[in-house]
Amino acid sequence: MKKYLFFRILRSLVSIFLVTTLSYIIIYSLVPRSDVLKDDPNIRKLLATPDKYIDYQNNAFQKMNYIEYKDTKSLIAAVKKDDKKTATTAHTAANKALFDAWAKKTGYTIQRFKRSKDYYATRELSIFERLGRFYGRLIQIDTPWAIHDKSNPGLKRYLKIQKDPLVGWALVGSGTKYRYQIYFNDKFPYIHQNFLKFDLGISYPTYAGNQVSQVIGGGQGQTVAKQYKINGQTLNLSNNVYTRAYQKKSQRDEMTYDRFKDDYTSTTSTMSDPSMIGTSFRAGMIALVIQYLIAIPMAILMARYKGRLFDRIGTAIVTAFIAIPSLAFIFAFRYVGANGFGLPGLFPTYGAGDIRSWILPSVILGLLGVSGLVIWFRRYMIDQQQSDYVNFARAKGLNEGEIYRKHIFKNASIPIVNGIPGSIIGLIGGATITEQVFAMPGMGKMLPTSILAHNNTVVIALVFIFTTIGVLSVLLGDLLMVVVDPRIKLTTSGDD
Repeated sequence: MKKYLFFRILRSLVSIFLVTTLSYIIIYSLVPRSDVLKDDPNIRKLLATPDKYIDYQNNAFQKMNYIEYKDTKSLIAAVKKDDKKTATTAHTAANKALFDAWAKKTGYTIQRFKRSKDYYATRELSIFERLGRFYGRLIQIDTPWAIHDKSNPGLKRYLKIQKDPLVGWALVGSGTKYRYQIYFNDKFPYIHQNFLKFDLGISYPTYAGNQVSQVIGGGQGQTVAKQYKINGQTLNLSNNVYTRAYQKKSQRDEMTYDRFKDDYTSTTSTMSDPSMIGTSFRAGMIALVIQYLIAIPMAILMARYKGRLFDRIGTAIVTAFIAIPSLAFIFAFRYVGANGFGLPGLFPTYGAGDIRSWILPSVILGLLGVSGLVIWFRRYMIDQQQSDYVNFARAKGLNEGEIYRKHIFKNASIPIVNGIPGSIIGLIGGATITEQVFAMPGMGKMLPTSILAHNNTVVIALVFIFTTIGVLSVLLGDLLMVVVDPRIKLTTSGDD
């Protein structure tokens, strides 16, 4: 078992690496760099000022790891730091010689702005250098030595389990980037952490300037205030105190510092709605429950009464569900729900805080997967009916109800459990059309939207996320099978 898990996890990591790497190489090699700027609304405004356009364009390409870029000021500073020589902005042969000598040594190309004629430098990054940077910054581990602030030499460095006056019991850090390393609250999954983060790059051109992890995992909606007791006072704050991060004295707000009484004054805002991935996950989990509650009993009854009226009616319903295009089914069901039951036809009508917003999208997602699950499980149940252990049970005098309940369903539950993790991934990642129709702010529609917008950073991030969850779901399915039936042994080839 241990050996199996070790090699399975190793293979999973290799699979994630290969899929992400191949996707990265394909996207960054085949998608023209100029296409990335097409959907940027700022480009048209800058066309009349060529120097600003060049600066903006190079900064954008640098954020996406196409190039390294140094404007005039940065170029002068780099020459002084590397060559110990003082360059200026003057358009002289001496300055040009200093810049050319530095560029030759560092691999940069010296260029000039069109109007000001000032110098700037760029260096193309190879695809493998970009990959190295992507994986090099991917996993960010917070430690008490994460902060290096020369203006705060007396910064204490520790990790302590203590009852914090703001958040209660938590693993609290000093010298770390985040104040609360592990904490608890009433939000799912109830136990949270800040010591391990994934840096998936910066989004561009959509959600420009924001970290991809924040775009996908950050709260949405309106800013809301919560009550906190701080230094004996009850305050209504929109700050999400769980995200308190270190901030240098030169950057912090003194009022915030007086409130928290330490250097951890940078926070995000508390939002009213769940994140994109949270929205998709919530709708997907509700849909999964609906899907299995309908499909499993229906498949069992159809298999038990094979060829009879119930089986024929069930087969007709399943066939109709398969024949109807998904888009037509979604619009038809939305029309019935909105006009027949008064449910909102668009998610933003009532927002994420109202349960009515979730009913139609979740029910539709669940029903769309019912037909495939019914067909598969009915066929499996019928195959089990002819098994030797079923014939033996009949010979012992057990009635059909007992045979189905105690024997057939018990064995059939193994592939059901094995398929649940994969179904979750399918519902989260495959909700593209449903989320588009209902205007749901979920993650399912982000991949095609990002591809159309040439937001390569988000595309790679989503490929990495979906691949990771998909590969690990297969492992989770295997482990769940062992829990359901201890007779199953997970071993590598050749093990006893």
